[in-house]
Amino acid sequence: MIGLGRFGCRLAGSLAALDHEVLAIDRNAEQVQKWSAQLDRVVQADATEEGVLRQLGVADLGRAVVAIGASVEASVLTVLALVELGLPQIWARATSEKHAKILGSVGAHHVIFPEAETGERVAHLIVSRMLDFIEFGDNFAIAKVRVPQVLLGRPLRELAPAEHYGVRVVGAKLPGERFRYASDDTVLAPGSMLIVEGSIDQVQSFAALT
Repeated sequence: MIGLGRFGCRLAGSLAALDHEVLAIDRNAEQVQKWSAQLDRVVQADATEEGVLRQLGVADLGRAVVAIGASVEASVLTVLALVELGLPQIWARATSEKHAKILGSVGAHHVIFPEAETGERVAHLIVSRMLDFIEFGDNFAIAKVRVPQVLLGRPLRELAPAEHYGVRVVGAKLPGERFRYASDDTVLAPGSMLIVEGSIDQVQSFAALT
């Protein structure tokens, strides 16, 4: 993890919570001190220098995340250094379309827009009755919704497409139970939650039934 700004810190913390070893690098001594007790290894260094990264053992890692957002130059130079080290997976945060193109052109394998992606997701949640929402592109989405009244007490096999706007129910959580795969025999009780998939319009329309 290179860059311990807001996004980098949250990502590093999440990776650590998933029991992954994290080497974090940042120029800021304060951030390094703050995270030294929470991550496996935190180093204050200039990650734009290939030699520095090599000394830190970065060349032996399977993947790296460049989370730098404040400086496009530092972000690009860091990706270039990682490419020179031959890392098989380089993830890089972009702050604009132009930044993303540059990162891709210098060798980043995956370019992410955390602010834009979060903004789009939150916008969908604000204007709909979905509890959670993930869009995969090509007008396909998965959503978490409360069970609509029309589904209560009936097995899913009895529902005509018009009754649930064409979405497919792939998971269900009955009150007091864990989420499980939904089948044609699944019968839902009041208070259940569903995981559904379909087009964006379909899942939004289905959520509006709740």
